[in-house]
Amino acid sequence: MEQAINDLKDKLHGSLIVRQDENYNEARSIYNAMIDKKPAVIVKCKNEQDVVNAVNYARDHNIEVSIKSGGHNGAGLALVNDGLVIDLSEMKAININPQSKTAVIQSGNTLADVDAATHEYGLALPSGIIGTTGIGGITLGGGIGYLSRKGGLSIDNLLECEVVLATGEVVTANKNSHPDLFWALRGGGGNFGVVVSFTFNLIAIKNVYAGPMFWPLEKAKKAMKFYDNVTKTASNDLYGFFAFLIVPPAEPFPEDLWNKNVCGVVWSYTGPIEKAEEVFKPIRDFGPPILDFVGEIPMPALNGMFDALYPPGMQWYWRAHYIKELTDESIDENIEFGSKIPTMHSTTHFYPIDGAVHEVSNNETAWANRDARWAQVIVGVDPDPAKADKVTNWCKDYFDALAPYAMGGAYVNFMMEEGQARIKSSYKDNYDRLVEIKTKYDPDNFFHINQNIEPN
Repeated sequence: MEQAINDLKDKLHGSLIVRQDENYNEARSIYNAMIDKKPAVIVKCKNEQDVVNAVNYARDHNIEVSIKSGGHNGAGLALVNDGLVIDLSEMKAININPQSKTAVIQSGNTLADVDAATHEYGLALPSGIIGTTGIGGITLGGGIGYLSRKGGLSIDNLLECEVVLATGEVVTANKNSHPDLFWALRGGGGNFGVVVSFTFNLIAIKNVYAGPMFWPLEKAKKAMKFYDNVTKTASNDLYGFFAFLIVPPAEPFPEDLWNKNVCGVVWSYTGPIEKAEEVFKPIRDFGPPILDFVGEIPMPALNGMFDALYPPGMQWYWRAHYIKELTDESIDENIEFGSKIPTMHSTTHFYPIDGAVHEVSNNETAWANRDARWAQVIVGVDPDPAKADKVTNWCKDYFDALAPYAMGGAYVNFMMEEGQARIKSSYKDNYDRLVEIKTKYDPDNFFHINQNIEPN
């Protein structure tokens, strides 16, 4: 086996890391420090051929494979114990065509990388809210973010993928070439191959009128109902995710709010800046807010707003629901748990998935939840491993309490390892078609360290 590993190493443009190497622990680190998996081999790929060589090596030696882009996955699916990690994080090319408003983006880029590159041209890709997220994982799971109401999911802006299959073959998937694979990649996760590059449509956005606005916890019920009504009737230019949170004890937050349990909305308005004050007047009149940091900022500043608050290496436990309506009963449950947030970094967010997302039907892509209004994520987070159980238990209890008011299933990018029934419920009527496509392109389930769609 040592000779085989050396042979693979000799073929690579990138690097190969094994357990005895000094940089092994750094290479196997991911965003969620609660995950402690120990791969046998990590291949840091520099190009498509490195990916092909890694796939062929793992297949020929019957070694389990995981795929790492940004390493943000809550369940730690970027890593595999005793297997081979195909690490794409050094594949960083971005080519933008400002005339066609398109971009070819390799899978090692983070959203911060993408934002920096597109912003120069006054363009943006609908995707995410944390800059350190990898473009590969978020896209293949769907791609929810600040621009979802305006521009749809990331997959709704996806034109083409370059994919390395389990056979080592490289194919182009788009609406004309391997259209079944292209359909499955838009929401079906890493089940079908290693996507080495994505081609996206971009939308014209440079600056936004955006930022957080907080209300005291005693106004949470009125605030949730107000938020529900505002977003139900607003244009697609107005986006806001609702949150229960503890105010960080640091600048730029006012000292009198430090460590206070509050509710709030992080707003983003993409319409004409000269109309922003008019749009926000009724929002500001409600309450009034105890904090208002909403103003004109560059799009990359919004997408990176929470990066410093959530650096890699904390303890994370995630659970999620799709939500269609905020009933009085569900609001009460949210206030109950939102008022008992266990640590400063723990929170819950309601990410809107209406607007432009609803303009695509459930069967047009593998992502099958376009009748929902929100993807709610509940996250127990803390830097201290001693608090791992505390944040996990709060998260699980909160999730269970909301289950009667949810739609079933969850956004796969927010799921832990929750079992096959949960995966099926997340893909709903699209699951059987995904199984067919999985059976065609990966009949041996070579790519199974994911929210797995099992082949027939």
